[in-house]
Amino acid sequence: MRRRRFLEGCGFGLAGLLTAQAGVPVSSFARNLRASEIAADVVIVGGGLGGCAAALAALRNGRTVVLTEPTDWVGGQLTQQAVPPDEHPWIDQFGANASYVDLRRGIRDYYRRHYPLTAEALARPNLNPGNGNVSKLCHEPRVALAVLTGMLAPYASGGRLTVLLEHAPVRGETQGDVVRAVTVRDTKTGVERTLVAPYILDATELGDLLPLADVEFVVGFESKGETGDRNAPEQAQPDNQQSFTCCFAMDYLDGEDHTIEKPAEYNFWRDYVPKLTPPWPGKLLAPNATNPTTLKGRPLEFDPRGEGKGFWLYRRIADPRNFRPGSYRGGITLVNWPQNDYWLGNLIGVSSEEADKHVARAKQLSLSLLYWLQTEFPRSDGKLGWKGLRLRPDLVGTADGLAKYPYIRESRRIRAEFTVLEKHVGTEARRQALGREDVSAEAFPDSVGVGSYRIDLHPSSGGDNYIDVSSLPFQVPLGALIPRRVENLLPACKNLGVTHITNGCYRLHPVEWAIGEAAGALAAFCLERNLRPRAVRNTPARLKEFQSYLTAQGVEIAWPKLTPR
Repeated sequence: MRRRRFLEGCGFGLAGLLTAQAGVPVSSFARNLRASEIAADVVIVGGGLGGCAAALAALRNGRTVVLTEPTDWVGGQLTQQAVPPDEHPWIDQFGANASYVDLRRGIRDYYRRHYPLTAEALARPNLNPGNGNVSKLCHEPRVALAVLTGMLAPYASGGRLTVLLEHAPVRGETQGDVVRAVTVRDTKTGVERTLVAPYILDATELGDLLPLADVEFVVGFESKGETGDRNAPEQAQPDNQQSFTCCFAMDYLDGEDHTIEKPAEYNFWRDYVPKLTPPWPGKLLAPNATNPTTLKGRPLEFDPRGEGKGFWLYRRIADPRNFRPGSYRGGITLVNWPQNDYWLGNLIGVSSEEADKHVARAKQLSLSLLYWLQTEFPRSDGKLGWKGLRLRPDLVGTADGLAKYPYIRESRRIRAEFTVLEKHVGTEARRQALGREDVSAEAFPDSVGVGSYRIDLHPSSGGDNYIDVSSLPFQVPLGALIPRRVENLLPACKNLGVTHITNGCYRLHPVEWAIGEAAGALAAFCLERNLRPRAVRNTPARLKEFQSYLTAQGVEIAWPKLTPR
């Protein structure tokens, strides 16, 4: 059954023409649509990297999509959270889906077309606009936003994609083991729209659809008895969740004074001594910090002058040397440091009022860090503070200069058909399990993607300091994308079947993209063949067919043999 509906207010300023047509008959889901209801093949709630990848995968396979996003920017970590990509060292050679390579190429090409690059920078194949050392591609959030918008725009213009910006989920409608619809609310007007589809994907940063749709999930630390994870506690700790961060952009103008007004909570944060195990080395705002790997104190290096050093280079997104003289008055960096991680409360399992309170306090922490850097940071030349540090609200699209959305490290996670454990991907856990030094990650027969990152957990709300241990280049198993009971809701970012520990390596940019792309492609594959996801995984011929379906579209599902990191 074919249904068409126009909706003004598409994310690209276009009318979004929706044609809901599916292998599983849309009529069984669409009912008699009211004016406030929209039907599509796939509804994706959350417009971060996983959500965008899922939408592109479903769209290129002929499906219609509604994509919602609570802010006015798609792109998640890369844009509205202001976090340059954390990627593995081989990202420019292998270990990334073709569509993610297209995104990275698009970002570099955007700079080549629109920015005043030097001739040398223009000719550099692997251009790194900021020359930051966290990534081979440190760039401004708005550039990623422009490229992602461009990747989605043809489908919006063609009428198969509707983007609902500034819409957040408020209710789910379920019938047995099927999620029939999700209702989203316009965060500005309060108007609600009910989205109806055979497949609904949760790409929210916090796994917000899971409780709304009665999908079984876990959050925080599982117990060692449940998972066997080497770094898990003896007892489950659901309220012990990773810290989040309100990031910001700043540049440095030598000789000028851009000191902000003293933040309301500055005195608290200046004197705050973290109560963590193992202990933090003194005050949070101090010229030392915890080394995530050794858990010992280390100097906080920071100097924004000239080329800069230390944390100035860490996430620098604009290096003036890459641009023609006069283009930039100084370098620009994004601040996502140990000193502005917030762990004094959670965003999951609390009321919206309490969550808002914690976000407000996290913003105060970030502003206090900036003010401390401007006024009290002990410089190597004996002076205090860098008054020339300037907050850049224009680069993150907000009035207060802080990112539109907190950088989220931990989500609700589905109770999945298969859960990735530390013994599957952790270097020492694998060595212990296999009894040898030369190990690789578990080879999952149902792999639908790859990723690589350390198991990197930041300090948590229960008082645990960093858990930062080596992991092996790993795969994304299809079983981790399939809830144990619910048939048609799929996770499309870091809310897949991982543990608190293995979440630490499955939560970064290219991995989230791979998870989202696999989920979007799986929905399209199931619609085309009138299948359910667990039937694809549990039927060898169908699984092989789906894996071929993915690889034909540039999805990598296996690694070459690599040396452990």
